[in-house]
Amino acid sequence: MRKLDPVKHEEKRQQILQAAARCFVRDGFRGASTSDICAEAKISPGHLYHYFPSKEAIVSAITVFGLAMATEIFSAIAQGPDVVTALLAELERGIFGGDRSKGTFMLDLLAESARNPGIGEILRERHCEIRALLAKLLQEGQERGQVDVDLDPDLAASILISFIDGAKAMTIRDPGLDAANTTEMLKIAISRFLRPPSNKASAKKRQHRGV
Repeated sequence: MRKLDPVKHEEKRQQILQAAARCFVRDGFRGASTSDICAEAKISPGHLYHYFPSKEAIVSAITVFGLAMATEIFSAIAQGPDVVTALLAELERGIFGGDRSKGTFMLDLLAESARNPGIGEILRERHCEIRALLAKLLQEGQERGQVDVDLDPDLAASILISFIDGAKAMTIRDPGLDAANTTEMLKIAISRFLRPPSNKASAKKRQHRGV
């Protein structure tokens, strides 16, 4: 029996994931068959099932990779001088400056999750994990005085994720959007949502509470 080479195994696994992602972006989750993925990855169906038993398993692996990337990004943001400024810069790159096909792929998965319980469960798990990472980052910002302390970090993280998903959909609904102006307006909206209120507003809020 041949001994498994873990390095080559992981390399092939990543090749399959990349091929599957291209198929999903091009044809959608439902439109991309396992035969399409095999052809794109240049492997046989039997070889594919040696790595992934289903398309859902492939999606799960892709989202795990996305979670790892998010962990690295949020960690880097937390180490910077200003959480909100760094977060806005990253969102700008992710929404309008990066590969828009990734956003299209995630929106397709969101639609699929309404019909496919397996995909729905995968996305819910990843959402909870991403939300926890983002909430932790917002808490860090609150401790530094950079994020409004009156915001509930978990709820604010959920709202922010929904805001970002909606922003990604804008480029699909209206491809002719002025990316620069739209980005600036989004940054203003998110900044106003996250930043602490002015001293005057804070004083009024404390007075209203009887503090």
